[in-house]
Amino acid sequence: MTSHPRFRNGRGLALLCALLGTLCKTGCGQIRYSVLEELDKGSFVGNIAKDLGLEPRELVERGVRIVSRGRTQLFTLNPRSGSLVTAGRIDREELCAQSARCVVKFNILVEDKLKIFEIEIEIEDINDNAPDFLTEELEIKIPELTAPGTRFSLKTAFDPDVGMNSLQNYQLSPSDYFSLVVKSVSDGAKYPELVLEQALDREEKKVHQLVLIASDGGDPVHSSNLCIQVVVLDANDNPPVFTQPEYQVSVQENLPVGTRLLTVNATDPDEGINAQVSYILDKMPGKIAQIFDLNSVTGDLSILKSLDYEDAMSYEIKIEAQDGPGLLSRAKILVTVLDVNDNAPEVTITSLTGSVPEEATAGWEIALINVHDRDSEQNGQVTIFVLGNMPFHLEKSVNQYYRLVTARPLDREQVSEYNITLRATDGGSPPLSTDTHITLHVADINDNPPTFTHASYSAYIPENNQRGASIFSVTAHDPDSIENAQITYTLTEDTIQGVPVSTYVSINSDTGVLYALHSFDYEQVRDLQLLVTASDSGNPPLSSNVSLTLFVMDQNDNAPEILYPALPTDGSTGVELAPRSAEPGYLVTKVVAVDRDSGQNAWLSYRLLKASEPGLFAVGLHTGEVRTARALLDRDALKQSLVVAVQDHGQPPLSATVTLTVAVADSIPDVLADLGSLEVPRDSDASDLTLYLVVAVASVSCVFLAFVIVLLALRLRRWHTSRVLQASGGGLASVPASQFVGVDGVRAFLQTYSHEVSLTADSRKSHVIFPQPNYADTLISQESCEKSEPLLISQDLLEMKGDPKQLQVSLFLSLNIMKNNYASVVIIKL
Repeated sequence: MTSHPRFRNGRGLALLCALLGTLCKTGCGQIRYSVLEELDKGSFVGNIAKDLGLEPRELVERGVRIVSRGRTQLFTLNPRSGSLVTAGRIDREELCAQSARCVVKFNILVEDKLKIFEIEIEIEDINDNAPDFLTEELEIKIPELTAPGTRFSLKTAFDPDVGMNSLQNYQLSPSDYFSLVVKSVSDGAKYPELVLEQALDREEKKVHQLVLIASDGGDPVHSSNLCIQVVVLDANDNPPVFTQPEYQVSVQENLPVGTRLLTVNATDPDEGINAQVSYILDKMPGKIAQIFDLNSVTGDLSILKSLDYEDAMSYEIKIEAQDGPGLLSRAKILVTVLDVNDNAPEVTITSLTGSVPEEATAGWEIALINVHDRDSEQNGQVTIFVLGNMPFHLEKSVNQYYRLVTARPLDREQVSEYNITLRATDGGSPPLSTDTHITLHVADINDNPPTFTHASYSAYIPENNQRGASIFSVTAHDPDSIENAQITYTLTEDTIQGVPVSTYVSINSDTGVLYALHSFDYEQVRDLQLLVTASDSGNPPLSSNVSLTLFVMDQNDNAPEILYPALPTDGSTGVELAPRSAEPGYLVTKVVAVDRDSGQNAWLSYRLLKASEPGLFAVGLHTGEVRTARALLDRDALKQSLVVAVQDHGQPPLSATVTLTVAVADSIPDVLADLGSLEVPRDSDASDLTLYLVVAVASVSCVFLAFVIVLLALRLRRWHTSRVLQASGGGLASVPASQFVGVDGVRAFLQTYSHEVSLTADSRKSHVIFPQPNYADTLISQESCEKSEPLLISQDLLEMKGDPKQLQVSLFLSLNIMKNNYASVVIIKL
């Protein structure tokens, strides 16, 4: 023990002890003092002569002496001063371990009068011990995937002092990854826990060095350090867990060495080395480590040396369970030492009923018990009682017989079986006890209806599900037993959209599993409200209901539907106008589409799939607006064809396309002027219109005839083809729709476009319908065909005399389009 120089001065020591020693008399012949531990031999404790009412010289004359009880005497009498002084250094920790109050009792005999005085001296603690970890280093292995906030138990320090002189606080060295939490339990003990503040990265840092500081509250403060080495490993996320946080066992003091007291058990849900649990006795200074042994494999606690009731009546043993990587948990064992008596009481069960119905009233007889102790007098007087808060009590019968009866009605659903412990205790000093265990079964009656685990249920089913597939399961529990707990599930009859529920779903009456009898369509049925009934098989049966809502989840089973531009029934497509003066960003038109699905399955995006003039137009991703991407140029074709794709965001995505035809002109007359240079006077009659059309046709035919003659000169071997073309000079109506012509090995096709123009008389910007050409059987590229200029009929033609619907003129325009080496014949029908 630590020596204290302030107590070495004799005079000061005497004065201090006189101040600290307090004397009081309680009752007859009892004297109390208090003294600090670690005082030198001969230190003053109290004036015993004065407290006994004697003069110092009378102590020897009257034979005053300390009566020994076999223990080493810690105090002695000073006959010269009449004082009670210490017989040697007193170590409180060795004497009383960590007891909150340390009292030494002995007797003083006044021999001439045969008087006995009981002396009680309280040994007060001083801060003469520093907290001790009993080990200098601690290694903790933590998986790198451990979540922040995880706690790890650390070694505790032990300080044999008490009160403020004992262990008071733990501190951890600064760290970015770890912090310290001190957990206090009901008995005042403090357990440090290491808290992970942020995720570890083994590749970044494998080992973390920490220091744990334990300090007491004495003056001066004593402390000790524990070096903690944290090794980062892969995941071991479950420490071992004891089956009980606290084990209790009572043993007799005369047990032989090596006796197993109890077996502790801890389980670890991990696998492999992470689940290999070893048990460790938390070594503490003093007698505990010398008395008890804990088997690291089996968890058996046994004694290494004989127990002594007079030495210690109980022991608190701290144990640890540690798995392979180093995660640990703690528990403690409370060992109670019982004093020895000659014979323990004997309990005999004379009559026993094995079961009791749960409707039994108070006073129902269970067993007839006889108690007997072979000892005599006080040691043979036996008292028997029921342990714990049990609904039973004992009634005295004749002699040493007792009846065990119920104290109140029983409920099998709360407790179906009672392990009744009867304890018989004799009147010895110390008393001996005998425990007798009775197992009592409670018979069931049907007094509980089935109960569902939830007040209501909800489930989600994807549409287009398979018929007959299980979709959900409900579970009810009945605390009764046997047939009273056999549950049958049914669906309450109801209709959904006029159709019985039984056509949509069915339920297994035994398991509560629901099956789909129908493939659901989210666009038709979005939820189903069901009522499930659970009934037991008791007599009479009891039942309960629960509501179940089945939500149908949408799947991407509907492609986008384009609302505008709408596709005409005759297969044609609409024409949108774009003025030549349009600036970049000019809004040409807007594609509008919808999707019958919901959520992201109905989120639509637009993109330009194909264009006859790439880079001229752009489509808004989310708006579907078709805008010019650049200014229109003179070289740009008058007719632009766009293919716009609309796609949803489902998995997999579905899409639809629409083809737009854009005419580049400020108005319909402008389009006609650019295409055919056709100018028809607003006031001319039908005959004038015919004349101009015939002249235009003749002019174009002449150009075409000249082109054919050139081809004849270049390819005489094609003379029969030239004749056909010459014959068609006077009447082009007999020319085939397409004609094959070869020039220098380059093949070109004549393609006939038949445009049927529909105009309204009240609008100059009439809607023109262009049927889509068929490219399936031609060698001409689609890009070339899309660049052919559209023909728009001016509103002036509609102002001619007569009904325009009855005017039909067949014009054969032979347009020589040298680009892409092909010719196109346009037939216009008015």
